Amino acid sequence: MKFPSIKNLVQSTVNTVKRFPIETLFALTGTIAATVKIELDRLDLTAENWCMRIIMIANLGFLLSLSTTLFAQGKNRSAGKKAGLKIAAAVVAICLIFILDPPSRQADYVRFFLLSLAFHLMVSFAAFTGKGQIQGFWQFNKTLFLRILASLLYGTVLFAGLAAAIGATNFLFNFRFESDTYFILWVWITGMFTTIFFLAGVPADIQALDEDKSYPKGLKIFTQYVLIPLSTVYVIILLAYEIKILVEWKLPKGLVSNLILGYAVFGILSLLLVYPIREQNENKWLKTYSRSFYFLLIPLQALLFVAVGTRVSSYGVTEFRYFLIVLAVWLLGISLYFLLFKKQNIKVIPISLALLTLLSIYGPQSAFTVSMYSQRRIVVNFFKKHNAFKDGKLMAVDSNKISMEEGSKAASRLSYFIDHYDLVALQPYFKKNLTPVVDSLSKQKNEYDHLPINREELRGLKYLWAKQQLGLNRFSEFSYYGKGSEMIEQINYVFARDQNIMVIKGYDIILSNYQPVDTVVNNYNGLKILQTKINDINVLRLNSEVLQFDPFEVVKKITADTVAMGKYFVKEDKYSPLRYELPGNLMQLTRETPKYTVTYQFDEIYFDLPKRDKPVLRGFRGQYLIKIK
Repeated sequence: MKFPSIKNLVQSTVNTVKRFPIETLFALTGTIAATVKIELDRLDLTAENWCMRIIMIANLGFLLSLSTTLFAQGKNRSAGKKAGLKIAAAVVAICLIFILDPPSRQADYVRFFLLSLAFHLMVSFAAFTGKGQIQGFWQFNKTLFLRILASLLYGTVLFAGLAAAIGATNFLFNFRFESDTYFILWVWITGMFTTIFFLAGVPADIQALDEDKSYPKGLKIFTQYVLIPLSTVYVIILLAYEIKILVEWKLPKGLVSNLILGYAVFGILSLLLVYPIREQNENKWLKTYSRSFYFLLIPLQALLFVAVGTRVSSYGVTEFRYFLIVLAVWLLGISLYFLLFKKQNIKVIPISLALLTLLSIYGPQSAFTVSMYSQRRIVVNFFKKHNAFKDGKLMAVDSNKISMEEGSKAASRLSYFIDHYDLVALQPYFKKNLTPVVDSLSKQKNEYDHLPINREELRGLKYLWAKQQLGLNRFSEFSYYGKGSEMIEQINYVFARDQNIMVIKGYDIILSNYQPVDTVVNNYNGLKILQTKINDINVLRLNSEVLQFDPFEVVKKITADTVAMGKYFVKEDKYSPLRYELPGNLMQLTRETPKYTVTYQFDEIYFDLPKRDKPVLRGFRGQYLIKIK
């Protein structure tokens, strides 16, 4: 076996860069940006955000430029036209940096993923947009698929070897390569080595691929003995579940959507992999399997539509459910196409999926617009139901006339809407101009370090502002469902101190009870003090005398009259349970012995409050105040 020389490797790399200059430049830009982001971790948030955006644009620019190169190559465009198309694609990709801003809009992470998916699909068919060329299309994508696997294998082995070498130098020569060195190494291997290695394997003669009738034997074995059996197991399970649903006549579980999509992916992938050999005499059964696959997919798609429709009717459209609906419609169209048309073109699979992906990113038909209108309608309908919608505007509801369960659901829906679509998306239903409100909230300082608030904190303030304006202040999104779908509130009671001051006049010792260990022993002037906890009950031993402090005594006392506790309610944090600040005398227990008087002063008690059950303690903390008689 003849190994390639260093000269040949360098020459091959130079040829690849010359063939794909813009793609290589995008890969290098993304790699450098990723390196800078690693070095700036937690040092400069603004610079980190820009690095993330550059990484995303580099990925999209690479894919879009590669698609354009392949399109020009497939159409035999002149060198000048090729250069013009590639420059235009690069400009389009670079302009996306002014559109995508994930740190400000969480939805842009999904938009980036969708754009990347669409551009990946474009790479698969860009060189084969003309009629026919199906054999060439299959051979091209088979080559890319195998090249990607080889790139990942080589890159992983190279990283493992170099990482081991770095670790050895650390051990043998006392070098100090930090953990970020390994991250940077991985970035450069995946960003540059595997990228150039992959590009070097992209077929140069597109037209010749249509005459290539070769087929890897290993691929046939993998498809026939792994993918097809797996998809068969899937369909048997899913059809049995569908029969079970029909017999019991109940709605399907939400997870069934993922299983059906998994079956569809396995099945379509296996059929694509064996497409060139389906006409061979020994493989005639593949045509029968293909028709049966799409035929059996029809009833499963009906189950998929029912599963998605059930969730949409109850909770409205979200981005995830939108994609499920689009995939369900796409699968139905693909199934009918391969069942009804004799002349079948497998290029329709990536082309149609790419078009649907692009349509779901921006515009009135996009996932984000459709889901925003759906979720906004749910919020508005709640206020209409409770007569708090007048002249097209939202009004504050009377919270005393709304159950805790319904109010908590409304608060949760409002929180979801503001987190995903922002407060200004509710502008059509507010008389007040929300832009100055948002500007005012954004200028607030963090109450702990007095620094400007971050984007996450700003979203929380927007939610709390809207909640108060709409009369939902006494409800919390911080709740969940227990057994029997019962709404459970999570509540936090704290001791309201004036500037963190606690008066301990009349006591000799203050003893912290914050230690996480089960048993703590202290000594004070010959007094042996032992702290422990048994079944959520604090036990304090002072020499031979034992005192017990049961937090449930306080919990029962402060939950006995929820109306009276209402005056202690404070504006809760966006991501915390309902919060009440009580005076110290309501959050303490006192015990007497012949030699000591001990008060346990709770700093905080937090617990769950089911609607029809006793409170469930989640934790508490405080300190002992000890008086020696």
